[in-house]
Amino acid sequence: MQSKNTCLVIAAHPDDEVLGCGGTVAGLARAGQDLYIAVLGEGVTSRYEKREEADQAEIEKLDIQCRQAAELLGAKEIFRYQLPDNRFDTVPLLKIIKIIEELIDRLRPRVVYTHHGGDLNVDHILTCRAVLTATRSVPGQPVKEIYSFEVPSSTEWAFQRFAPAFSPNVFVDITGTLDVKIEALKRYENEIRPFPHPRSPEAVKALSTRWGSLAGCPAAEAFELVRALKP
Repeated sequence: MQSKNTCLVIAAHPDDEVLGCGGTVAGLARAGQDLYIAVLGEGVTSRYEKREEADQAEIEKLDIQCRQAAELLGAKEIFRYQLPDNRFDTVPLLKIIKIIEELIDRLRPRVVYTHHGGDLNVDHILTCRAVLTATRSVPGQPVKEIYSFEVPSSTEWAFQRFAPAFSPNVFVDITGTLDVKIEALKRYENEIRPFPHPRSPEAVKALSTRWGSLAGCPAAEAFELVRALKP
């Protein structure tokens, strides 16, 4: 049975869930919604020429950080998979779709947050495509709303050269949860960068302030509504 208060975040890499919608979902969890997070990729091995050269201890450390961040955001459960970092295009798309379909069938979320399709990162693009396939509007589909988010240092670095460009039309006031978002981001000590990098805490705050000024509040996150079915 579907819960009207269940939302699912589907991200490609550890830290994408925080960067893309951390403030929003932390607010939903505080309001009593059941928050679940799925991170599809291991998030490390693209730093090595060959995946098998990766340090397993580094992968395990990132997994711990991912779970700590999810706990800070208020997630009931986090699902971790080990798809190859920045190599999702070496995996059959059907495999990614099947992972997401199984999650949708098990959790029956009403709302899904995921990547935008016009992103620079190939893993983000394929995650978006897999989510849209797994949540297609067939009878019995529990997902009624899908929102795509931006990921600083990836979405904007496409410079609107990959269609569709990110064009947010939904804004969420995260004034009360911005600090939680930043604290969750800091758990990823090897993923954040010093200012002025877009993944620095200062730049993330600045982006939230920018969207907030557009939406009429001190801090906001921006989303593009993919589709919504209202009762």
